[in-house]
Amino acid sequence: MKILFYDSKSYDKESFSAALKNYPQIEAEFLDTDISLSTVSLAKGYEAVCIFVASAADAAVISALADQGVRLLLLRCAGYNNVDLAAAEKAGITVMRVPGYSPEAVAEHAAALLLSVNRKIHKAYIRVRENNFSLSGLTGLTLHGRCAGIVGTGRIGAAMCSICRGLGMKVIAYDKYPSRDLDYVEYVSLDELFRRSDVISLHCPLLDDTYHMINIDSIRKMRDGVILVNTSRGALIKTEDLIQGIREHKFSGVGLDVYEEENENVFENREDDILEHSTTARLLSFPNVIVTSHQGFLTEEALEAISRTTLDNAVSFYEGKPISENIVHR
Repeated sequence: MKILFYDSKSYDKESFSAALKNYPQIEAEFLDTDISLSTVSLAKGYEAVCIFVASAADAAVISALADQGVRLLLLRCAGYNNVDLAAAEKAGITVMRVPGYSPEAVAEHAAALLLSVNRKIHKAYIRVRENNFSLSGLTGLTLHGRCAGIVGTGRIGAAMCSICRGLGMKVIAYDKYPSRDLDYVEYVSLDELFRRSDVISLHCPLLDDTYHMINIDSIRKMRDGVILVNTSRGALIKTEDLIQGIREHKFSGVGLDVYEEENENVFENREDDILEHSTTARLLSFPNVIVTSHQGFLTEEALEAISRTTLDNAVSFYEGKPISENIVHR
């Protein structure tokens, strides 16, 4: 089976090349370029292509893939909002994903953002490097005894609940399908979570009913001085409203590993570019905001799990017994 990997970075090539040693039935080629109408012709002769979370597989790309003979679209990620599933179904292309690889990795990054933005680690680091040892402006909150509101308690959200509990925080959560295993978590309505939480961490998928769930109305329901963390999907937050909330001093800190404008930036080196008319640049201008480049998944263990599951998906499809729980349906 031949698989073409689009938008592959050095860590992708390393992790998949190591895993491929155990899959002699698979032949893989790695491209630096991302998938698009101008690059989809490169997939001719391949039975499957593999893309990541920032790749856009819209209806036109899906149709072009089908014309090249591709029958399997592999996502080396959990999210699939970047794929036109209706077009894939119409074209006869099966879409398979990695539903869970290392939930702890993402939750740990969320916790890192929380701790860093709370204790102003980003500011302190720069100060000390310039021989400035002043503590002015570095005051944070003691999280022990505070209330953490977790939106979405799937595997990643559950891991974040555990971390917050370990910090001595009271944990409340919102999820349409509460978990019976999280017996120490109090499930509440979303509005109540906004009102009571000192920390809000987002761990839900991007769906029609969660799009821009953080907007000016929900922000004004939150406590003054709340800390907001998002390691899920950028469009859960309406960025313009977030910026307004920051300017109104609603937040003591904001930690973002994802953001609405990330597709042009994520995983790319743009240090020589001027980000004109960029909401990302505006976010970066605030001293109480930390933005990272969608790196929550980036641990050795997670990369190994992603590689193994992706290749298992390919083999199962090739053998006519695709792993049903990994197939994405619209």
